Amino acid sequence: MTQLTNDQRQAIARRRLVSVLTTNTVATWRTLEQKIADAGPSPQRIDPHALTEARNDLINTGVVVQVKEAVTYFHLASVSPDVLKAKLSLVRPIWVAVRQHDVTLRMGQALEIAAYRAFIQQTAFQTFGGFLDLDEHEDHKLYKKEEPPSSISGRTCTGKLDFLLLCSGDLIGVELKNIREWLYPDRKEVREFIEKCVALDALPVLIARRIPFVTFKVLNSCGIIIHQTYNQLYANADAAIAAKARDKHLLGFHDIRIGNLPDKRMLKFVNHNLPGLVPEMRQRFNVFKDLLQGFVSNELKYPEFAARVRRRTEGTNEDNDFSEDDQD
Repeated sequence: MTQLTNDQRQAIARRRLVSVLTTNTVATWRTLEQKIADAGPSPQRIDPHALTEARNDLINTGVVVQVKEAVTYFHLASVSPDVLKAKLSLVRPIWVAVRQHDVTLRMGQALEIAAYRAFIQQTAFQTFGGFLDLDEHEDHKLYKKEEPPSSISGRTCTGKLDFLLLCSGDLIGVELKNIREWLYPDRKEVREFIEKCVALDALPVLIARRIPFVTFKVLNSCGIIIHQTYNQLYANADAAIAAKARDKHLLGFHDIRIGNLPDKRMLKFVNHNLPGLVPEMRQRFNVFKDLLQGFVSNELKYPEFAARVRRRTEGTNEDNDFSEDDQD
């Protein structure tokens, strides 16, 4: 497949943004990401960072209007005020509902529980951290969680990982993010997760709904194991809210799944992929740990960190991209 130029990607992104807003009248950024970055045939999918550039261009040229309220949303400048008002009356309550504190807490637990159920089925792992009362009540109420230790053999991290696993004597740190945002490598929560794993010398495993190629490219090179769920889990108690959020005429989050059981994809990752990845990825993690430490401590800003990872992976001069002839 021919790789698109940036201008071609931007043209597709602008066209799709206008098309989605024409069809949906109004949308939040999460809905625009879902319909353009997640959905559609391969040449029409534009990753969020490129989509942001096109969105800003359309705003600056007056084609798209951005409205900043409790939830920021977008609409075409040409839309009828009456049509806009009618659509907002439908979607505003759902925007509020999916952001409720209790809903988001239950959402976070749903993925953690699904992963926990998968971990404890895998006899190759010892799992540290877990839920104590899964059989005692339904998921309308938060379950009690025993967090994994943050101090191991004299090594201490700030905060807690979601789980720690022990596999053939190797310590693995697991972080789960059941959010709609795509996880780019320079995001605060990604940096904090890596910082914990470096402090504990735990091989990092990051599990999230969507993770862009650049995150795989940079972090996987450093020995960080990454798994995309392609779903966002909602608690059974929030099934009614989830149904409205999933509706293609409202929020359009078509990948929502209900409950806290691991799906086939999660089970395959935990039971078959993860144990086999540990030895090789541990070697990579050990080789790149110094760069990861520099990144999480802010000694290396992300562009320099990524460049050094690339050059070390390629076996070239890590300090710059100039050859010895260029330097002469």
